[in-house]
Amino acid sequence: MNLKKIIFKNVILIVILLVASFLRLYKISSDPVSLFGDELDVGYHAYSILKTGKDYSGNFMPLHFQSLAEWRTPLYLYSAVPTVAIFGINALGVRLPAAIFGILGILGIYLLIKELTDNKNLGLISAAILAINPWHLQYSRTGFEVTMLLTFLLFGLYIFFKSLKNGKYLWLSAGLLVLTPLIYSTAKLFTPFLLVFLIIFFKKEIFSLPKKYLINTLITLLILGGITSYAVLFSGGGQRFNYISVFSDPIVEPEVGTLRLQDSRFRGETGTGLSPKLLDRIMHNKFVFWGNTISNNFLESLSVEFLFAKGDPNPRHSSTGVGEFYKVEFIAIILGLILFISDKNQNFKLKLFILFWIIAGIIPASITRDGGNHATRLILILPPLIFLISYGVKKLFEMKKIVIIIYFAILILEFGSYLHLYYIHYPWDSERWWHTGWKESIQTIKGIEKDYDKVIITMADEPAWIFFAGWYEYPPSLWQKEFPIGNDVEVAGFGKISHTGKFYFGSPNKDENGIYGLEKVITEKDLYLASAKEIPWNLIMDPTKKPNGLTLIKSIAFPSGEPAFYLFTKAK
Repeated sequence: MNLKKIIFKNVILIVILLVASFLRLYKISSDPVSLFGDELDVGYHAYSILKTGKDYSGNFMPLHFQSLAEWRTPLYLYSAVPTVAIFGINALGVRLPAAIFGILGILGIYLLIKELTDNKNLGLISAAILAINPWHLQYSRTGFEVTMLLTFLLFGLYIFFKSLKNGKYLWLSAGLLVLTPLIYSTAKLFTPFLLVFLIIFFKKEIFSLPKKYLINTLITLLILGGITSYAVLFSGGGQRFNYISVFSDPIVEPEVGTLRLQDSRFRGETGTGLSPKLLDRIMHNKFVFWGNTISNNFLESLSVEFLFAKGDPNPRHSSTGVGEFYKVEFIAIILGLILFISDKNQNFKLKLFILFWIIAGIIPASITRDGGNHATRLILILPPLIFLISYGVKKLFEMKKIVIIIYFAILILEFGSYLHLYYIHYPWDSERWWHTGWKESIQTIKGIEKDYDKVIITMADEPAWIFFAGWYEYPPSLWQKEFPIGNDVEVAGFGKISHTGKFYFGSPNKDENGIYGLEKVITEKDLYLASAKEIPWNLIMDPTKKPNGLTLIKSIAFPSGEPAFYLFTKAK
């Protein structure tokens, strides 16, 4: 088939992909308004790999990257190396891989749904719905790993089901799926569940394939699975889960103790020396607490509030006032669920697979703290929910025209409202969450630091290390050599603070009047970057209220105009 015929046959899909590309690339450097700390972490790790072959903590080509606070999965960070090499540590360099994987994910869901249902129209509807989906758009425009995760998952599953016919590329499916735990941590639990499910329910089809293809697949699983398993078990892969797991939640013990004490007081018992009754232990223990938390998280993940009304409460994960889906899609998903499950013509294994996908996709998030409405950890359930919405929309097409017109009129209005909120209101609503102000502050320092002997960067706002290293594009070899954390020195007026070279990270001692005592301990050759939190006045509106004895070099504002940071030195 020549190129013209291919284009003509797939013109609708091409249009969908072009629209999806525009929505994911338009103003990606300015919306969201800045890189937040984790995105800068990606950028600086990629920059460090590019310059030294090591992550910024000094580990050579790691299987998990050692960041300031945790170990991070590697594949998205490696994917950012080429874009950081081309564009530098900035929004385009860090976010472009997410956008590319987001666009590929649209193609992936089309191919998978078409393969599963043998229905091209249903595949196109799924692709179109995913293209404008707020959940997917949010993560396609930020330096998160999850669009890469979905793309590997969707293509891995597509190739798997395609390979059940001849098996030639089954090894590629195995490779894509088994690498997903190296993209994002929820796949460390989800992917083993998925592989076991596929092997059990499609064992007849799998083991009827030619042996040479099965051997190739087994070799792929052993090699890449071995690397992935080693990375998860022995190279820091489990640290993040240990931190966010409900099983390590420090409030469990005091919460259980308080409930047992309340039971004791209800019975009229007093004193602290009495042992809790057996019933108290049965009703209130860590297993009951964990069970309640997990079940609450699971149910919250499927709630109308999370999916259709408010979304994730973290403004980095959802735009203000927008659910993960449009409200009108509630009708389609209910209709799709009912009709898909009740359709006797649909393959039972397909129904089971979609149900499994949703349940298994929720479990990794449900066993984490605040996992019930955490859009990043729950994104694994996005494809099967898109499928159910698409199934419902397809059924709407079979109804009266007025129903279709009303549905799509509401959808267009909601989509337009979402774009308005995202590009007009969201930058101001989320400015602090995206750590706005750090870029201009650090780049201003970079431009003038040659005139100063010592540069001190505040720690009163956020831990400043990654903002300095990323926005300054500090040489990774120097960062690795003089890693600031633990490299502490005594600085008058600040106490013991970390440093690398002439750059120091700390805030003035509060018992010495904080920034209002700064003039006594710095010189004209010292530069201090202060957070607006350290000063009760708006120095942009009234610079005369600056601390005595200091010169205000520059005020850095949020997009809203509110002050974010100030640069000071001692007055001459």
